[in-house]
Amino acid sequence: MKKELKIKEKSTERTNPLARVFDDFISFCQSKSLFMLHYCTGCGAIELPPAMTSRFDMERLGIQPMVTPRQADILLITGYVSVKTLKRVILTYEQMQSPKYVIGICSCTVNGGMYWQSYATAKKLNEYLPVDVYIAGCMPRPEAVIEGLQRLKNNIKNDRKEQKGSAWKDYFRRYDYYLGNQQHLFGDDWQTPTDIIAEAKLYGLETEETYGKHTDQLLKIQKPLLPQEMKVRMKP
Repeated sequence: MKKELKIKEKSTERTNPLARVFDDFISFCQSKSLFMLHYCTGCGAIELPPAMTSRFDMERLGIQPMVTPRQADILLITGYVSVKTLKRVILTYEQMQSPKYVIGICSCTVNGGMYWQSYATAKKLNEYLPVDVYIAGCMPRPEAVIEGLQRLKNNIKNDRKEQKGSAWKDYFRRYDYYLGNQQHLFGDDWQTPTDIIAEAKLYGLETEETYGKHTDQLLKIQKPLLPQEMKVRMKP
């Protein structure tokens, strides 16, 4: 497996200088048009309405809200994340198409904040998902939210030079690490409908750290997603 991955990495190296020009142009375009899915997990969501509406108007930056993960680029986690809610956050993140970005709002996403001693909340969001930008505070004002979004835009725009806008790739490259933390929290029978390993192969992001004892455990218990049976009951 290690030899195959090294051969694949060498074969996917890009030598055409024009390819980098087009990559930079694509990154520039992506930074100017971003759809945001705000997962209102906690009290930080209170700061979003003023950030979206006329006073601060985040849409002037090319960022607007989206209602489904399939069409969203940014997953906004607004506050503390309970263990039960974290499952839904991961399911939502995995449904988003790549490239995708995560912003953690409030100190609770950094270190648990005022809930750091609670057994029912996840303390560090980046142990379960790759986080691109943290916006600390309890709660951060709309100006800070706008500044965090602007920083993400700059990271996406300069991704090729600074390698700061590619945190989503880390989820595929180190999937065994993230899955291990998820299993530790949710149990060894934890699984999602999304085949992350297949996606890692599709994007050419498969590495040695994609696999490990946690992915081996997943393969043992994983079941294919079956369509739900529909029945029509006739009244007598």
